[in-house]
Amino acid sequence: MTDICVIVPTVREPECVRAYVENARAHGFDTDRLQFLLVTEEFCDVEGMEAMLDELGVDGEVFDGPRRESWFESRGLSEYADLIPAASHAETSFGLLYLWAGDYEYGFLIDDDTLPHEEYDFFGRHLRNLAFEGEIEAVASDEQWVNVLYQNADEHGLYPRGYPYSAMDETVETEPVAVDDVVASQGLWTNVPDLDAVRILMDGDLQGQAQTRTSAADFEGDFVAARGNYLTVCSMNLAFRREVIPAFYQLPMDDNEWDVGRFDDIWSGVFLKRACDVLGKRIYNGAPLCEHNKAPRSTFSDLHNEVAGLELNEHVWEEIHGVGADADSYAGVFEAMGEELAEGDFEAYQNGAFLNLVGETMLEWLDCLEELETADRAVPEAEVTAD
Repeated sequence: MTDICVIVPTVREPECVRAYVENARAHGFDTDRLQFLLVTEEFCDVEGMEAMLDELGVDGEVFDGPRRESWFESRGLSEYADLIPAASHAETSFGLLYLWAGDYEYGFLIDDDTLPHEEYDFFGRHLRNLAFEGEIEAVASDEQWVNVLYQNADEHGLYPRGYPYSAMDETVETEPVAVDDVVASQGLWTNVPDLDAVRILMDGDLQGQAQTRTSAADFEGDFVAARGNYLTVCSMNLAFRREVIPAFYQLPMDDNEWDVGRFDDIWSGVFLKRACDVLGKRIYNGAPLCEHNKAPRSTFSDLHNEVAGLELNEHVWEEIHGVGADADSYAGVFEAMGEELAEGDFEAYQNGAFLNLVGETMLEWLDCLEELETADRAVPEAEVTAD
């Protein structure tokens, strides 16, 4: 039974899929459960990616821009195609729609510059995290933010991409809590830490990576963020239950008049955490670790892509905190947050009108899911693709 959709946005290193398939087989994980979905662009080697999946003997499909357009068209949903920005990491959201339209219980998000650690059963460990019932450490701070790298922060001093600057130098508190309601599992990363450009510059690196690296020794145990506390959710190593998709849209970045980019997974994580707090669910953090091998690139290029949204990142969580408290579904919480942003006045912030666009697309995302759910799912025997 194929019950897991593995979503890999890739324009550089699709070969990473080989390592994850090899890891699954080395640990005795049934790869027949996996459907790989490679989300790419027209300028990439689509046929080569398909040949790789065939060679590996795993089920999968590859969607570049024209194929995504055909997918929407074949379902009568062309009006929603703009929800997926081209040549942006946020195109991951196409994978969420694909999963929603299919018969999958779980989703995995894997970035193409990562590799699994051999000692972990990558897929099996994530699934065990999602099924976890027991006592685990809950982390909170006086700033209402949890640094997912907190366990060795006194040594390395790192804060991950998306962590608000105003929430730094927090006082951390931990206590054991009983958990039986995990809906997302965030695996953390060794080698190149996931930092924003300002922090990379402060670390003395001009090649978009970091002089300070992380190792397995920096992660002492698994944890959850306490209720009412937010955390950065990076989509490079993540598993989730199907049910969260209405509240997990990877937000429209890069192709907008304000040039806001690089916060798609971060803000989607903020919104998902709010929904989890309302609904009594949890996001599990820790193992399985992956090795993050970010390719060298100009730190200033990343800075250019991030700077337009830095101030908004300091405040977006405040704007949705407390919203949707009476909702009883992911869609209900997400709709309340979408309306709050779509109708809000954010002139006090630089590029504040972008939050209105975010709210509008959040509501459009819910409309798309509803139509996709009720649409005739029958597709042609040969899926329409573009040459």
